[in-house]
Amino acid sequence: MRIKSFYLILFVFIMLFSCESKKAIKSYNEGLHILPEPKMIKQQAGEFVLNSKTVFVTNNDTLKKVTEYFAEKIRHSTGHRLDLVKEAKDNCIRVKLDTTLRMNDEGYNLVVTPHKISIESKSVQGVFYALQTIMQLLPAEIESENIVKDIKWILPCVFIQDEPAYPYRGMMLDVCRHFHDVDFIKKQLDIMAMYKLNRFHWHLTDDHLWTIEIKKYPELTEIGSVRYNADGSIHKGYYTQEQIKDVVAYAAERFITVIPEVELPGHALAALTAYPELSCTGGPFQLRNKWGVEENVYCAGNDQTFKFLKDVLEEVIPLFPGKFFHIGGDECPKVKWNACEKCQKRIRDEKLKDAHDLQSYFIHRIEKILLKQGKSMIGWDEILEGGLAPTATVMSWRGEEGGIKAASMGHDVIMTPAEWLYLDFGQGNIEVEPITINFKTLLSKTYHYNPASEKIPADLRHHVLGAQGNMWTEYATTPIHTEYMLYPRLLAIAELTWSPLEKKDFKSFERRLNNQLVRLDEHRIDYHIPLPEGPMADHVAIVETDTLSFSNSRHLPMVYTLDGSEPTPHSKMYNKPIIVSDDQTVCIATLLPSGKMSRTRIIDVVKENLRPAYKGETKLGMRLAHASGDFYYVKDTENVRWESPEIVKDFNLKPALEDKGAFCYTGYFEVPRDGVYYLSTEMDELQIDGKVVLSNDGKLIRHSHNRTSLALEKGKHKFRLLFINNNIGGFPRVWNNKGFIIGQKGEELKQPVSLFH
Repeated sequence: MRIKSFYLILFVFIMLFSCESKKAIKSYNEGLHILPEPKMIKQQAGEFVLNSKTVFVTNNDTLKKVTEYFAEKIRHSTGHRLDLVKEAKDNCIRVKLDTTLRMNDEGYNLVVTPHKISIESKSVQGVFYALQTIMQLLPAEIESENIVKDIKWILPCVFIQDEPAYPYRGMMLDVCRHFHDVDFIKKQLDIMAMYKLNRFHWHLTDDHLWTIEIKKYPELTEIGSVRYNADGSIHKGYYTQEQIKDVVAYAAERFITVIPEVELPGHALAALTAYPELSCTGGPFQLRNKWGVEENVYCAGNDQTFKFLKDVLEEVIPLFPGKFFHIGGDECPKVKWNACEKCQKRIRDEKLKDAHDLQSYFIHRIEKILLKQGKSMIGWDEILEGGLAPTATVMSWRGEEGGIKAASMGHDVIMTPAEWLYLDFGQGNIEVEPITINFKTLLSKTYHYNPASEKIPADLRHHVLGAQGNMWTEYATTPIHTEYMLYPRLLAIAELTWSPLEKKDFKSFERRLNNQLVRLDEHRIDYHIPLPEGPMADHVAIVETDTLSFSNSRHLPMVYTLDGSEPTPHSKMYNKPIIVSDDQTVCIATLLPSGKMSRTRIIDVVKENLRPAYKGETKLGMRLAHASGDFYYVKDTENVRWESPEIVKDFNLKPALEDKGAFCYTGYFEVPRDGVYYLSTEMDELQIDGKVVLSNDGKLIRHSHNRTSLALEKGKHKFRLLFINNNIGGFPRVWNNKGFIIGQKGEELKQPVSLFH
């Protein structure tokens, strides 16, 4: 009996220990989760345990630095100090260089057995990438900066043969619209290295800031790096040449080449503000404090322009030892050139056809400067205008057409089409995401992009060097916001540029991403988590019992509360529409496998009576009144004198774009049936039936971002719509969709069909 009891206790102990061990492995650490997906991977039986006695082994001194880099990372999280030795039989990570291997220079072979790990590659860079893969075979907590206890540092046994599909795997960061400091840049370089991205394109000059020190022209940073915004605030920043060298060296340690961009001949207003004599008109100028394209560009007919640019390039080029130099070349209006006597003389003297040929002439002159300095030129696809410079590489952003054309001409191409790879585009619906230039570029859309487009003939696809994600910062005003836009789509770009096309699998990517997001947490990256979408506004009016349906772009679980409290991972799981019949506050968030949650979406449900319709007589058309003055906030218009209104049929303000002041529309709109209607406007204030229902006062608004809902009786309802011709956050209100839009649940919001007074 005692023997039976002993075995029973032993069995229970084993079961408890087994369950506890299994429980210790977090769900996101289960299985293989390498990203980007290797070219070939086979899992074997067994595991390798990394412990305090594990060592690096190599006889090649050139590998010392790269092994020390990873030994230090491993020490931070595990407390284990992995020494570098010349020989060990087991419990080691053996690294070897072999130039006879049949793979490209960034490739590697990796074998993990229960006794040792073996790495071989043709280059130190390949070893670096193999070690990044080893880090990803370890639990996600390996990326912690502090020692993590109660975790077993194990790697599954695998055999991997890996190499990248493309040599160019990049990310571009614009620091001219909103400046980012050196620490932020280094943080992004760390993440790029983790995912085997190898090109950092640094957009350093534009109309809005000049951010690189040029010692021969000090006013470029004294004047050109300080922007005065329309609201009176100041935005400024630049890098000293010593800081540039520091970043370039930091990147090189991670096998990332930094590619500078100095914009020309357009996007030059920051330089022209400092040195107006380089323009067609002579100025004076101030840095552009609104987004969009600037008409003032470098004067192509002025030889002093080319001397200035030669001087600038000769200071900048030595700071960046990589092969490529980016000169921009995009969005260069020809208005000033067409009106400039010097530019027209240049066209005649050089026997050019027009201003498009003049741009080509400009680019060709700059290319010669770069070639003398041993650099290869990259430009946006507008450099195709008037004839492409002989050695130029084209970065295709206005779709794929520019890249296809350049490849057909025998030029190399880097694909960056905005529709897929502009990371400043929003990642969800308008009503849940921050204001941005565009919406609905989902993670899945970016992931499925193929750089070697089927539109490119097969015999020309070798000209596609790779692809790049672009992060423009007009609306990314803080480091947190910038990271929110960058991640996790930058990881999708890492996979689409590294992994073979036949290995791409979005469901597999999503599963592996769960592990990678925990790694990003360890680096304090503020990445995007899909928000619960559904109701078109956070204020939901109801007139009777209704339902609220939610979804998110990655089909992740959602949790919610109905009492206004903040949801937790243990709150009620959303699995069917929520029934609402009275005033209620619904708080709902998306839940990741790690237990981390998205921002909480708060839906205020308000039961309303139908607002009665106007029963009086009306005529077609609404009233539009104008008030002169320099206004910014709604309160500034409270006591203004409105000029005699005119009757207009729509919200088109184009004839009055140059008029400062405020505009006020008044009248009636009609709804076809009783019910709840959703409304939005990009103007400053909307009143319905005498009450303010939407206020954008002092806020940056575009894309009908601010929304509400109202219960309206069938018929006509009074409205007052206020528009102030101001510039908020770099976006002038006159650029917005005019008027207001309206629609019922499930409908697209549109402008009212008929307007009355």
